Amino acid sequence: MTNATFTTDRSKVLILVSICLAAVVLPLSFTGGVVATPMIGHTLGGSATALTWITNAFMLSFGSLLMAAGALADKFGRKRMFILGMALFIITSLVLSVCSTVAWLDVLRAIQGAAAAASLSGGSSALAQEFEGHARTRAFSMLGTSFGVGLAFGPLMAGALIDIFGWPSIFFAIAGIGTVALILGMSQMRETRDPDATGFDWLGMLTFTGALTLFTFSVIEVPESGWMSPKVMTLLIASLVLSVIFILIELRVTKPMLDLSLFRYPRFIGVQMLPIGTCYCYIVLIVLLPLRFIGVGGYSEIEAGQLMLALSAPLLVIPMLVASLTRWVSASVLCGIGFLIAAIGLYLLGLINDGHSGYAVIIAMLLIGIGAGMPWGLMDGLAISVVPIERAGMATGIFNTTRVASEGVALAITIALLSTFASMKLQFLLSNSASSVTALRITEASQHIAVGDLSSASAILPEMSRNLLLSSYTNAFQSLTHVLIVITLLSALIAFFFLNRTSRTNCSYSDNKHIESKSDTI
Repeated sequence: MTNATFTTDRSKVLILVSICLAAVVLPLSFTGGVVATPMIGHTLGGSATALTWITNAFMLSFGSLLMAAGALADKFGRKRMFILGMALFIITSLVLSVCSTVAWLDVLRAIQGAAAAASLSGGSSALAQEFEGHARTRAFSMLGTSFGVGLAFGPLMAGALIDIFGWPSIFFAIAGIGTVALILGMSQMRETRDPDATGFDWLGMLTFTGALTLFTFSVIEVPESGWMSPKVMTLLIASLVLSVIFILIELRVTKPMLDLSLFRYPRFIGVQMLPIGTCYCYIVLIVLLPLRFIGVGGYSEIEAGQLMLALSAPLLVIPMLVASLTRWVSASVLCGIGFLIAAIGLYLLGLINDGHSGYAVIIAMLLIGIGAGMPWGLMDGLAISVVPIERAGMATGIFNTTRVASEGVALAITIALLSTFASMKLQFLLSNSASSVTALRITEASQHIAVGDLSSASAILPEMSRNLLLSSYTNAFQSLTHVLIVITLLSALIAFFFLNRTSRTNCSYSDNKHIESKSDTI
């Protein structure tokens, strides 16, 4: 690690602002695309699968390329990677705003995800060079909070822009915020790189990206082909084979993209469970609930965005509150309690159908947001404090990859499950009627139901009334919440078990939070 120039405290603050702005704009792109999907479908058309890829393509390339981008940043320069990533992100956002087909939208969203990976990896690596001790922990906690801000206001901002200017305005706004982050980064960030970074783990990058891509493809194919279809099973087996090859490569190369020895630290394993747990109790709802409110509930985009504040607004307050509570309560207990609260909220959400009062939905979403906000406020700081400080850079890269890759995988799995549950309910309802409906039509209709598009499902199955289609969606959503509750409770148990483990070579969060250099404040 080399330092090109001395960085003043003012420059450090501006660098932090630049990287946090980038961290805000990335989830804005994610949530904005989700809210815009129904309007894009009405404007440009496209199948249910093609519309799903508007979100999945972004998350897949983002998650699969994070570690590779981090390695390239170490070799060629963190500032350079951040600037190149943000510039490409801005350009693709502007092109997306004038796109005329869903197919090109999907391609550009994949490119945008790759640009997001470059900017986040370069920015977070640069941030780790500017701060030390407790200041570094606080800086990364602020980075995590910035993600929360993007998630909190993304649906509302997207809804307002769509309602007033149409869906292309979302990508214009994202490009504008990204430009501010780019200008600050170019003017304030210093160039740093790892002098020991020799070569690049190309085989590791290709096998990891291939394994994640094949797995995501297999899950996305489930609604159309079935869980046990030859196509899905072939993709899953190929993904497993590439995963094994990836692990073997990382164990043998001198400079691995993924340092597997970090998983010898029990608390590091526990930290990886935190973003996985929040994906299934929180992130997937950021996608599914706007589709439900707009497509099933009949709300406008801006009304859906306002409702989503009940879910995401707690992330503006809870993370900071929980961080202060670590003085008296251990991180493992706080994370476990958070997941339990989220599980209660999921249970209440599953009981609600669209005939209930909006207050019931708001209460359920508030509980989920509060619960998810508790581990959310700790996991960025924990990611770099549960391993020796000299390995913080690699730990951050692995954590960010786990977070983003888990989001894409969790989204694909939940939509596949929702479509499967809807298909099962449709088959049950149609078996009790005299109608003769092919399995292909049921499968196609269930795919549209999963993304809240009851109008298209009704056109495919004119034999069924809207009330029956609505019943199938409500039943499927309730079954999905049961799965999410189980995963959330398992996340609580795993995180509590591993975060409570200690090691002589480990740096604990509670120990690190008292270490601070006077010259290293934020």
